[in-house]
Amino acid sequence: MTDDHKPAPEIKQSGQAHRHPGKGRKKALYVNKGRRLDQGAQAEVRALLGDRPRRRDLLIEHLHLLQDHFGCLTARHLHALADEMALPMSKVFEVASFYAHFDFIEDNEDPLPEFTIRVCDSLSCEMAGSAALLSELAERCGEHVRIMRAPCMGRCDKAPVAELGHNHITSVTTAKLLAAVEQRSITPSVTKNLGFEAYSQTGGYALLRALRSGERTYGQLAKEIAESGLRGLGGAGFPAARKWSFVRAAPGPRLLCINADEGEPGTFKDRHYLEQDPHRFLEGMLIAAWAIDAKTCFIYLRDEYPGLRLLLEAEIANLERAGLVEPGSVELRRGAGAYICGEESALIESIEGKRGLPRHRPPYVAQVGLFGMPTLVHNVETVYWIREIAEKGASWFKSHGRHGRTGLRSYSVSGRVTEPGVKLAPAGITARELINEYCGGMSAGHTLKAYLPGGASGGILPASLADVPLDFDTLQQYDCFIGSAAVIVLSEADSMRDVALNLMRFFADESCGQCTPCRNGTAMAVELMQHETWDAELLQELSTVMADASICGLGQAAPNPIACVLKHFPEEVGNA
Repeated sequence: MTDDHKPAPEIKQSGQAHRHPGKGRKKALYVNKGRRLDQGAQAEVRALLGDRPRRRDLLIEHLHLLQDHFGCLTARHLHALADEMALPMSKVFEVASFYAHFDFIEDNEDPLPEFTIRVCDSLSCEMAGSAALLSELAERCGEHVRIMRAPCMGRCDKAPVAELGHNHITSVTTAKLLAAVEQRSITPSVTKNLGFEAYSQTGGYALLRALRSGERTYGQLAKEIAESGLRGLGGAGFPAARKWSFVRAAPGPRLLCINADEGEPGTFKDRHYLEQDPHRFLEGMLIAAWAIDAKTCFIYLRDEYPGLRLLLEAEIANLERAGLVEPGSVELRRGAGAYICGEESALIESIEGKRGLPRHRPPYVAQVGLFGMPTLVHNVETVYWIREIAEKGASWFKSHGRHGRTGLRSYSVSGRVTEPGVKLAPAGITARELINEYCGGMSAGHTLKAYLPGGASGGILPASLADVPLDFDTLQQYDCFIGSAAVIVLSEADSMRDVALNLMRFFADESCGQCTPCRNGTAMAVELMQHETWDAELLQELSTVMADASICGLGQAAPNPIACVLKHFPEEVGNA
């Protein structure tokens, strides 16, 4: 108890004021009846934060510090953090309890086991045997290991995947995991990549310098980007140059946010590009920031990419040392396990240190975004292509394409193929062409039955529609969309009922809970989809409500798997 909170002699501890007995009147003393501040916890929190700012927008970063250091979050530490940041305890607790990667325990609870293993149970990993892996681990791990299910970890090409501490283990087996526990392999590894010096020697940052010096103009750059047809490659597909013009039209100051929170099951292209060539991304980001005259850039990176966080921290420091950016002008923010933060307004709420709840629109973030300022939000891959297009020209980018489409697309392919991975292919390529030409064909013993063209929310198409061009605006007539181009290939070994149920469970788990149609609709859909025979009429009615009344794309797109299974595979759900 601090001296400030100690009651004066002979004064009752209550919420009412009391006067000292005796002559004269003393100053009334109010005593807080709530949780008392723990001096030890306060000292620990202060030491951990050091000279870091206590701004509200850094709340999630500070919660990560506590979680990483103590292995969990306790009420005493949350209370001390709230006091240190001058925030109500309720605000700190609501944020800590919103994100899946924060573990909260009461002060009087037993500590968590020494190790935590998270096993991905999203579609690609479930197809690769993650359910059996979970059962085996539950039988063979001792009390010092906690086993948890977890959503997509962005490594679907190497399924199944598990996480031990912050170390991700791919193509994992029970033996592999137990060996990692024995060796205490809990820290992430940093992938070898094209570093600052090597990138600079191949012409890196020359374009950025030319723009900043006036050698090249905004008009020239915007014209190339517009003519190339570059669109937002996180899923929405909004033309990049047009988005720049909207943000530029708003009065400054302006900000840039990079959405590196690719949580769509089946998607891992952003991780691939960041690991292989981080400076091509960073230069593209700085060029986009220059285009809208943004002095500060925020990179919101999903917490499932701890190795990338270390890599980007090091490379941003290299940019500062080279004088290409002012110290502190590029802020790397760490997500905490919330798929909803892939939605741009939820992402902005999270950067502000709040729960990742999507905002009602209008106003749009281009006018009122981060900290109330006009904000440009771009996906990682979108800015990754800026230098390439500016140097080679729009005609080069448009020269690629098939079936009447133009440009290049990065398809994250997983599932029943021989060679899964990120495939850079012409926009408009079909699923059949993608599988046969880029993925070595179907896995041995498997025949194409269906595929997801755009991750969990993009719908499911049968093999009879495997010759439809995969691009923006080509799939809507089939009630599907390409989204982030996450293609999950299914075979005769896969039940479409089970596939759709896996996807709906994901949406139910990841719903932020803000709106009733999504919060209750996804949970109700899971319950209905577990019945031996699907009630098609009720599921269709539920789907309509979710699609029409949900605040954001999660609830609006969640019914897509239901509609596709009822349409293309009715015999599997008793509706033939």
